[in-house]
Amino acid sequence: MSYLVGYWAAGAVDGRTLRALIGHPDLELAGVVTGAPRQEGVDAAELAGTGRPLGILAAGDPAGLLARRPHVVCHTGGSIDDLCRALEAGAGVVSTGPPALLDPPSADPAVVRRLRAACATGGAACLALGTGPAGDVLPALLSGGCGRVEAIRITEFRRVGTQAAARFGLGAPIGRRPPIVRPGAPVRRWGPVVRLLARHLAVPLDDLTETHEVCAAPEEIDGPAGRIAKGALAGLRFQVSGVLRGRPVITVDRVVRARADLAPHWPAPPFGAEDGHRVEIAGEPAVRMDLAGGRATAHRTAGAVPAAAEAPPGLHTPLTLPVVTGRRLLR
Repeated sequence: MSYLVGYWAAGAVDGRTLRALIGHPDLELAGVVTGAPRQEGVDAAELAGTGRPLGILAAGDPAGLLARRPHVVCHTGGSIDDLCRALEAGAGVVSTGPPALLDPPSADPAVVRRLRAACATGGAACLALGTGPAGDVLPALLSGGCGRVEAIRITEFRRVGTQAAARFGLGAPIGRRPPIVRPGAPVRRWGPVVRLLARHLAVPLDDLTETHEVCAAPEEIDGPAGRIAKGALAGLRFQVSGVLRGRPVITVDRVVRARADLAPHWPAPPFGAEDGHRVEIAGEPAVRMDLAGGRATAHRTAGAVPAAAEAPPGLHTPLTLPVVTGRRLLR
Protein backbone atom coordinates (compact mmCIF):
# COMPACT_ATOMS: atom_id res chain seq x y z
CA MET A 1 0.00 0.00 0.00
CA SER A 2 1.16 3.52 -0.77
CA TYR A 3 0.67 6.19 1.90
CA LEU A 4 -0.01 9.84 1.16
CA VAL A 5 2.31 11.87 3.38
CA GLY A 6 2.83 15.55 4.08
CA TYR A 7 5.84 17.32 5.53
CA TRP A 8 5.25 20.24 7.90
CA ALA A 9 8.21 22.16 9.30
CA ALA A 10 7.65 24.64 12.11
CA GLY A 11 10.80 26.42 10.91
CA ALA A 12 12.92 25.84 7.83
CA VAL A 13 12.45 22.57 5.93
CA ASP A 14 15.01 19.90 6.83
CA GLY A 15 16.30 18.68 3.48
CA ARG A 16 17.33 15.26 4.81
CA THR A 17 13.86 14.49 6.15
CA LEU A 18 12.13 15.68 3.00
CA ARG A 19 14.57 13.69 0.85
CA ALA A 20 13.83 10.54 2.86
CA LEU A 21 10.08 11.01 2.37
CA ILE A 22 10.44 11.59 -1.37
CA GLY A 23 12.71 8.59 -1.80
CA HIS A 24 10.72 6.04 0.20
CA PRO A 25 8.98 3.52 -2.10
CA ASP A 26 5.85 3.28 0.08
CA LEU A 27 5.22 7.04 0.27
CA GLU A 28 3.67 9.64 -2.02
CA LEU A 29 4.33 13.29 -1.13
CA ALA A 30 1.11 15.29 -0.72
CA GLY A 31 2.59 18.67 0.14
CA VAL A 32 5.16 20.65 2.08
CA VAL A 33 4.57 23.34 4.70
CA THR A 34 7.42 25.59 5.79
CA GLY A 35 7.79 28.09 8.60
CA ALA A 36 10.52 29.93 6.67
CA PRO A 37 9.07 32.58 4.32
CA ARG A 38 12.12 32.37 2.01
CA GLN A 39 11.18 28.76 1.20
CA GLU A 40 7.57 29.45 0.23
CA GLY A 41 6.94 28.75 -3.44
CA VAL A 42 10.08 26.61 -3.78
CA ASP A 43 9.66 23.16 -5.33
CA ALA A 44 9.98 20.27 -2.86
CA ALA A 45 12.68 18.65 -4.99
CA GLU A 46 14.83 21.77 -4.74
CA LEU A 47 14.40 21.90 -0.96
CA ALA A 48 15.31 18.23 -0.73
CA GLY A 49 18.15 18.40 -3.25
CA THR A 50 16.74 15.52 -5.28
CA GLY A 51 16.92 16.99 -8.77
CA ARG A 52 13.92 16.93 -11.15
CA PRO A 53 11.06 19.22 -9.96
CA LEU A 54 8.01 17.49 -8.48
CA GLY A 55 5.54 20.31 -9.04
CA ILE A 56 4.86 20.45 -5.30
CA LEU A 57 5.60 23.93 -3.96
CA ALA A 58 6.23 24.64 -0.28
CA ALA A 59 3.50 26.73 1.35
CA GLY A 60 3.29 28.74 4.53
CA ASP A 61 -0.34 27.79 5.16
CA PRO A 62 -1.08 24.12 5.97
CA ALA A 63 -4.69 24.33 4.75
CA GLY A 64 -3.82 23.09 1.26
CA LEU A 65 -1.89 20.10 2.57
CA LEU A 66 -4.61 19.09 5.04
CA ALA A 67 -7.27 19.46 2.34
CA ARG A 68 -5.57 16.62 0.45
CA ARG A 69 -6.29 14.40 3.47
CA PRO A 70 -2.86 12.79 3.83
CA HIS A 71 -2.64 9.56 5.78
CA VAL A 72 0.20 11.06 7.85
CA VAL A 73 1.92 14.39 8.35
CA CYS A 74 5.58 14.32 9.38
CA HIS A 75 6.11 17.33 11.62
CA THR A 76 9.43 18.84 12.70
CA GLY A 77 9.28 21.48 15.40
CA GLY A 78 7.72 22.02 18.77
CA SER A 79 4.23 23.43 18.13
CA ILE A 80 1.40 21.65 19.94
CA ASP A 81 -1.08 23.80 17.98
CA ASP A 82 0.28 22.39 14.70
CA LEU A 83 0.05 18.81 15.92
CA CYS A 84 -3.52 19.26 17.11
CA ARG A 85 -4.58 20.88 13.84
CA ALA A 86 -3.23 17.97 11.81
CA LEU A 87 -4.71 15.34 14.13
CA GLU A 88 -8.14 16.99 14.25
CA ALA A 89 -8.12 17.02 10.44
CA GLY A 90 -7.78 13.25 10.49
CA ALA A 91 -4.09 12.97 9.60
CA GLY A 92 -1.82 10.78 11.64
CA VAL A 93 1.31 12.55 12.86
CA VAL A 94 4.95 11.50 13.11
CA SER A 95 6.65 14.15 15.22
CA THR A 96 10.28 14.78 16.15
CA GLY A 97 9.24 17.38 18.69
CA PRO A 98 8.26 18.49 21.33
CA PRO A 99 10.73 16.24 23.19
CA ALA A 100 8.47 15.61 26.19
CA LEU A 101 6.03 13.62 24.05
CA LEU A 102 8.55 10.81 23.74
CA ASP A 103 7.49 9.79 27.25
CA PRO A 104 3.85 10.89 27.71
CA PRO A 105 3.57 9.77 31.37
CA SER A 106 6.18 12.38 32.36
CA ALA A 107 4.92 15.14 30.02
CA ASP A 108 2.69 18.08 30.97
CA PRO A 109 -0.71 16.47 31.72
CA ALA A 110 -2.58 19.38 30.11
CA VAL A 111 -0.65 18.95 26.85
CA VAL A 112 -1.22 15.19 26.89
CA ARG A 113 -4.97 15.64 27.44
CA ARG A 114 -5.17 18.14 24.58
CA LEU A 115 -3.34 15.88 22.16
CA ARG A 116 -5.40 12.83 23.13
CA ALA A 117 -8.57 14.84 22.54
CA ALA A 118 -7.26 15.85 19.09
CA CYS A 119 -6.49 12.21 18.31
CA ALA A 120 -10.01 11.22 19.31
CA THR A 121 -11.60 14.01 17.28
CA GLY A 122 -9.76 13.09 14.09
CA GLY A 123 -9.50 9.36 14.72
CA ALA A 124 -5.74 9.64 14.22
CA ALA A 125 -2.51 8.51 15.88
CA CYS A 126 0.37 10.69 17.04
CA LEU A 127 3.78 9.02 17.10
CA ALA A 128 6.56 10.91 18.87
CA LEU A 129 10.12 10.02 17.89
CA GLY A 130 13.44 10.78 19.54
CA THR A 131 16.54 12.02 17.76
CA GLY A 132 16.97 8.62 16.09
CA PRO A 133 16.65 4.89 16.67
CA ALA A 134 19.80 4.94 18.80
CA GLY A 135 17.89 7.01 21.33
CA ASP A 136 15.07 4.57 22.06
CA VAL A 137 14.50 1.36 20.08
CA LEU A 138 18.09 0.14 19.66
CA PRO A 139 19.11 0.31 23.34
CA ALA A 140 15.94 -1.53 24.34
CA LEU A 141 16.38 -4.23 21.68
CA LEU A 142 20.09 -4.71 22.33
CA SER A 143 19.52 -5.04 26.07
CA GLY A 144 17.35 -8.07 25.31
CA GLY A 145 20.48 -10.00 24.37
CA CYS A 146 22.14 -9.42 27.73
CA GLY A 147 22.05 -11.53 30.85
CA ARG A 148 23.05 -8.56 32.99
CA VAL A 149 22.92 -4.82 32.29
CA GLU A 150 25.01 -2.42 34.36
CA ALA A 151 24.68 0.79 32.34
CA ILE A 152 23.52 2.12 28.97
CA ARG A 153 25.10 5.05 27.13
CA ILE A 154 23.70 6.66 23.97
CA THR A 155 26.08 9.07 22.25
CA GLU A 156 25.23 11.40 19.38
CA PHE A 157 28.01 13.13 17.44
CA ARG A 158 27.40 16.33 15.50
CA ARG A 159 29.41 18.70 13.33
CA VAL A 160 27.14 21.75 13.22
CA GLY A 161 26.80 24.47 10.60
CA THR A 162 26.38 28.19 11.04
CA GLN A 163 22.62 28.01 11.74
CA ALA A 164 23.07 25.77 14.81
CA ALA A 165 26.42 27.18 15.96
CA ALA A 166 24.91 29.85 18.22
CA ARG A 167 22.65 27.34 20.00
CA PHE A 168 25.68 25.23 20.89
CA GLY A 169 27.76 28.31 21.75
CA LEU A 170 30.37 27.74 19.06
CA GLY A 171 32.43 30.90 18.55
CA ALA A 172 31.24 32.48 21.81
CA PRO A 173 33.59 33.42 24.66
CA ILE A 174 34.65 30.30 26.53
CA GLY A 175 33.10 31.54 29.79
CA ARG A 176 29.63 32.13 28.30
CA ARG A 177 27.23 29.24 28.88
CA PRO A 178 25.72 27.98 25.60
CA PRO A 179 21.90 28.22 25.44
CA ILE A 180 21.51 24.47 24.97
CA VAL A 181 23.14 23.72 28.36
CA ARG A 182 21.55 26.43 30.46
CA PRO A 183 20.40 24.95 33.79
CA GLY A 184 17.53 22.53 33.24
CA ALA A 185 17.61 22.69 29.42
CA PRO A 186 19.38 19.34 28.81
CA VAL A 187 17.03 17.46 31.14
CA ARG A 188 13.98 19.03 29.49
CA ARG A 189 15.25 18.05 26.03
CA TRP A 190 16.82 14.62 26.64
CA GLY A 191 15.30 13.57 29.96
CA PRO A 192 12.30 11.98 28.17
CA VAL A 193 14.67 9.63 26.32
CA VAL A 194 16.16 8.48 29.63
CA ARG A 195 12.74 8.13 31.27
CA LEU A 196 11.30 6.20 28.33
CA LEU A 197 14.09 3.63 28.41
CA ALA A 198 13.97 3.38 32.20
CA ARG A 199 10.21 2.77 32.06
CA HIS A 200 10.49 -0.03 29.49
CA LEU A 201 13.49 -1.61 31.23
CA ALA A 202 11.76 -1.43 34.65
CA VAL A 203 14.51 0.74 36.15
CA PRO A 204 13.19 2.84 39.09
CA LEU A 205 15.38 5.94 38.65
CA ASP A 206 16.11 8.08 41.71
CA ASP A 207 17.04 11.24 39.83
CA LEU A 208 18.14 12.86 36.56
CA THR A 209 21.39 14.82 36.39
CA GLU A 210 23.03 16.98 33.72
CA THR A 211 26.68 17.92 33.17
CA HIS A 212 28.66 19.66 30.44
CA GLU A 213 32.22 20.51 29.44
CA VAL A 214 33.69 22.74 26.75
CA CYS A 215 36.73 22.91 24.49
CA ALA A 216 38.50 26.10 23.36
CA ALA A 217 39.82 26.66 19.84
CA PRO A 218 43.64 26.20 19.86
CA GLU A 219 43.87 28.65 16.94
CA GLU A 220 41.47 30.46 14.62
CA ILE A 221 39.17 27.97 12.88
CA ASP A 222 37.29 28.41 9.60
CA GLY A 223 34.75 25.67 9.00
CA PRO A 224 31.06 24.75 8.67
CA ALA A 225 30.26 26.58 11.92
CA GLY A 226 31.84 29.79 10.62
CA ARG A 227 34.94 31.58 11.84
CA ILE A 228 35.88 30.82 15.45
CA ALA A 229 38.55 32.92 17.10
CA LYS A 230 41.45 31.40 19.00
CA GLY A 231 40.36 30.75 22.60
CA ALA A 232 36.64 30.84 21.80
CA LEU A 233 34.34 27.88 22.37
CA ALA A 234 34.89 25.27 19.64
CA GLY A 235 33.55 22.09 21.24
CA LEU A 236 30.77 21.12 23.64
CA ARG A 237 29.95 17.85 25.35
CA PHE A 238 26.96 17.42 27.63
CA GLN A 239 25.27 14.49 29.31
CA VAL A 240 21.91 13.69 30.89
CA SER A 241 21.95 10.67 33.19
CA GLY A 242 19.33 8.65 34.99
CA VAL A 243 20.71 7.82 38.43
CA LEU A 244 20.00 4.68 40.45
CA ARG A 245 21.45 4.24 43.93
CA GLY A 246 24.00 6.99 43.35
CA ARG A 247 25.38 5.90 39.95
CA PRO A 248 24.43 6.83 36.37
CA VAL A 249 22.73 3.88 34.67
CA ILE A 250 21.17 5.40 31.53
CA THR A 251 23.05 8.29 29.92
CA VAL A 252 22.44 10.41 26.83
CA ASP A 253 25.76 11.92 25.70
CA ARG A 254 26.07 14.61 22.99
CA VAL A 255 29.41 15.59 21.48
CA VAL A 256 29.70 18.64 19.23
CA ARG A 257 32.95 19.76 17.59
CA ALA A 258 33.81 22.53 15.15
CA ARG A 259 36.69 20.39 13.88
CA ALA A 260 37.32 16.66 14.08
CA ASP A 261 40.67 16.82 15.92
CA LEU A 262 39.42 18.93 18.83
CA ALA A 263 39.07 17.42 22.33
CA PRO A 264 40.70 14.08 21.43
CA HIS A 265 39.87 12.78 24.92
CA TRP A 266 36.15 12.91 24.05
CA PRO A 267 34.55 9.99 22.15
CA ALA A 268 35.05 10.11 18.37
CA PRO A 269 32.34 9.55 15.73
CA PRO A 270 32.15 6.05 14.23
CA PHE A 271 34.07 5.12 11.09
CA GLY A 272 35.63 8.57 10.73
CA ALA A 273 32.27 10.20 9.95
CA GLU A 274 31.39 13.76 10.97
CA ASP A 275 28.07 12.73 12.52
CA GLY A 276 26.68 9.55 13.97
CA HIS A 277 25.30 7.63 16.93
CA ARG A 278 26.67 5.02 19.29
CA VAL A 279 24.88 2.69 21.72
CA GLU A 280 26.98 1.06 24.44
CA ILE A 281 25.79 -1.38 27.06
CA ALA A 282 28.04 -2.33 29.96
CA GLY A 283 27.01 -5.79 31.07
CA GLU A 284 27.18 -9.44 30.14
CA PRO A 285 27.85 -9.51 27.29
CA ALA A 286 29.06 -5.97 26.62
CA VAL A 287 27.44 -4.45 23.53
CA ARG A 288 28.38 -1.61 21.20
CA MET A 289 26.62 -0.52 18.01
CA ASP A 290 27.74 2.37 15.77
CA LEU A 291 25.70 4.27 13.17
CA ALA A 292 27.77 6.51 10.90
CA GLY A 293 26.35 9.70 9.42
CA GLY A 294 23.42 11.86 10.45
CA ARG A 295 20.64 10.48 8.25
CA ALA A 296 19.24 7.77 10.54
CA THR A 297 16.73 10.16 12.11
CA ALA A 298 15.39 11.28 8.73
CA HIS A 299 15.07 7.74 7.38
CA ARG A 300 13.42 6.50 10.58
CA THR A 301 10.90 9.35 10.32
CA ALA A 302 9.96 8.24 6.80
CA GLY A 303 9.92 4.57 7.76
CA ALA A 304 7.55 5.27 10.66
CA VAL A 305 4.79 6.64 8.42
CA PRO A 306 3.06 3.27 7.77
CA ALA A 307 3.10 2.47 11.51
CA ALA A 308 1.46 5.81 12.34
CA ALA A 309 -1.07 5.42 9.54
CA GLU A 310 -2.17 1.99 10.76
CA ALA A 311 -1.99 2.67 14.53
CA PRO A 312 -5.13 3.13 16.63
CA PRO A 313 -5.98 6.72 17.62
CA GLY A 314 -3.94 8.06 20.54
CA LEU A 315 -0.41 8.92 21.62
CA HIS A 316 2.32 6.44 20.75
CA THR A 317 6.09 6.07 21.19
CA PRO A 318 8.62 3.97 19.25
CA LEU A 319 8.33 1.34 21.97
CA THR A 320 4.54 1.02 21.84
CA LEU A 321 4.20 0.29 18.11
CA PRO A 322 5.70 -2.43 15.89
CA VAL A 323 9.39 -1.91 15.17
CA VAL A 324 10.05 0.32 12.16
CA THR A 325 11.93 -1.71 9.54
CA GLY A 326 13.48 -1.08 6.13
CA ARG A 327 10.50 -2.62 4.38
CA ARG A 328 10.93 -2.56 0.57
CA LEU A 329 14.29 -0.81 0.85
CA LEU A 330 16.44 -3.83 -0.04
CA ARG A 331 16.96 -3.55 -3.80
